[in-house]
Amino acid sequence: ADLHKGHLNKTETEKLNMNKRLHRTAGTPIDARGCKWPKTGNYVNVPYYISPYYSEEERNIIIRGLESFHQSTCIRFIPWKSSHRNFIHFFSQPGYGCRSSLGRQNGGQYIYLEKNQCLYHSTVQHEILHALGFHHEQILSDRDQYVNILFQNIKPEQAYNFRKKQTNNLGTPYDFNSVMHYHKYAFSINGKPTIVDKNNYYYEWGYAHQMSANDIARVNRLYRCSNFCLQMSQLDVLY
Repeated sequence: ADLHKGHLNKTETEKLNMNKRLHRTAGTPIDARGCKWPKTGNYVNVPYYISPYYSEEERNIIIRGLESFHQSTCIRFIPWKSSHRNFIHFFSQPGYGCRSSLGRQNGGQYIYLEKNQCLYHSTVQHEILHALGFHHEQILSDRDQYVNILFQNIKPEQAYNFRKKQTNNLGTPYDFNSVMHYHKYAFSINGKPTIVDKNNYYYEWGYAHQMSANDIARVNRLYRCSNFCLQMSQLDVLY
């Protein structure tokens, strides 16, 4: 098989199936007014609440996504209590797809994970990363060195998801393997690529199944996670 930047080229059927799923699950930050979650001691405690409308299987997918941050960062998701002013609320709203606010907001904030559309491990991680303050990879300040954005192929109402921002990339390189990177046909209006690799037009990416090493490093650098437990920390489930 051909190898490029750590990715195996997929068969056409695999590409088609993955494209269909990723078109549905591409997350979109609602706004950029957020800020970092506060740190207490060695950990950043983020209260969470899961809507009771999710099935047990769906809740377990969300829980697994939350727990993945406990393994490799100092982020700790804790059950919401009435004394918590700021928290994230996982909720399914028909027509809302998969989306999250960018960073901590004032009061409760939704992470929308629509049933039958968004409940994949990578999508849960993607939306949580938005809530922790992280943009999509393809809008980072250094993106023009690595990709071309083909706005003529992008649905006009989705163009904001591709506009470059001035970002602090925390000393990490541009990452095609990031769970925050759209695939090359994301939000295409005509079936043509919307993002292409500057060095290889035919390179396929955007199929990450979980956070990359750079995704994890960015969380740890932003939140200054110097001492964190690498062991799985089980969550108390709150519905």
